[in-house]
Amino acid sequence: MSSLSVYDDLRVHSELRLVQSIRRKLKKAKLVLRPTDKSGVFHIGSMDDYERKAVEYREKTNAYIELSENPLQDIINKVTRLLNDLQLKKQILVKKHYDKMMPDRQKVELSHMYYVPKAHKKYTPLRPIINTIKAPTTSISRFLDKLIRPLFDKHARSTTIVDGTDLIRQLHQYVENDRLQPSTLFCTFDITDLYTMLPQEESLHVLCEFLIEHGYRKIQGIPIDAIRKLARLVLTENVFVDGKKIYRQILGGAMGSPFTLTLANIFMWKWQKEFALQQLNVNEIYGRYIDDVFFTSNQPIAAIEKLLKDADSYHPNIRLTAVIGKSVTFLDVRIENNNGILSTSVYYKESAEPYLIPFKSDHPRHIFGNIIRGALTRAARYSTTLKAFDDERRNVKLTLLYNGY
Repeated sequence: MSSLSVYDDLRVHSELRLVQSIRRKLKKAKLVLRPTDKSGVFHIGSMDDYERKAVEYREKTNAYIELSENPLQDIINKVTRLLNDLQLKKQILVKKHYDKMMPDRQKVELSHMYYVPKAHKKYTPLRPIINTIKAPTTSISRFLDKLIRPLFDKHARSTTIVDGTDLIRQLHQYVENDRLQPSTLFCTFDITDLYTMLPQEESLHVLCEFLIEHGYRKIQGIPIDAIRKLARLVLTENVFVDGKKIYRQILGGAMGSPFTLTLANIFMWKWQKEFALQQLNVNEIYGRYIDDVFFTSNQPIAAIEKLLKDADSYHPNIRLTAVIGKSVTFLDVRIENNNGILSTSVYYKESAEPYLIPFKSDHPRHIFGNIIRGALTRAARYSTTLKAFDDERRNVKLTLLYNGY
């Protein structure tokens, strides 16, 4: 390996001193520096405020219990026993699968929880993230995710919104089918704390129901019962360190564990069944992106509100926050019904900052071209009018200049 140039060596030491200085100042002032949720910038907050909000979150969700002892060895033993038992019963036939899921006793450790501020929301609530990289169940979680996520993506495509471009494609098809009327309303809603509000045993039951309904008794030679046992272990043995305390999650899954997203999607597949069917049967759009839902309606607003109220009562753990109107935002798209004419454009959250990878960074040079090309392509795809495109083009240009391009 070649040594650094004098310039790079000086730069490394300069940036190291800068980071160390920032750490000292944060520690002295009892402040916390965190990247924000979704907006991609940094947030500085009081350490006391973070701790208070963390306690409030735990009390609100009742998803965690404090433990008096470190259960790491017990969890490792449970994982090992289950994998050995499944292999002995020939429910795991491929040795490669067994080896992938078996934890390395020398490397595993408890997960760690940290909090990401949601600066785009009022009062800046915190999103709990659990770093599960070295957890004993992470290999199982990763394996289950790779095993089941492709099946979900395949069978739930009709009610899934992949990204903003996918939504715009559906909206254009909606217009071509003469469904957009001057009175058509758009509605979006999000699920509050989806990951931490999943009922664990019920989620496992829904997982099995999903697989059976779509004709799966085994996946890559692994029977559904074995999949359920593995998934239960991932959910119930989510133990983590937060500060100087150890907690076990008793409701939902770890936000940070690979399989949690897939399980949440499958649980929502069950939850939304009736709702989605009602929409699709009358040729309306219904689509979900994880915990955010978009749909169209030609019913009176009172009927939509009743529909949402009914949906809010489908399950005691699932709570909705909805917006209804002729102009809404979803993901990074602004959608408007201008007297029966569809209008779309690029949308930025209020907390979004004009930051990109700085042009003077050490990234490969083709990355910068891709950033420009991607931004302009999005502007062209999202903008239904020349004015909207020009506005976004100017915004892209200013952002690029701001970041040294």
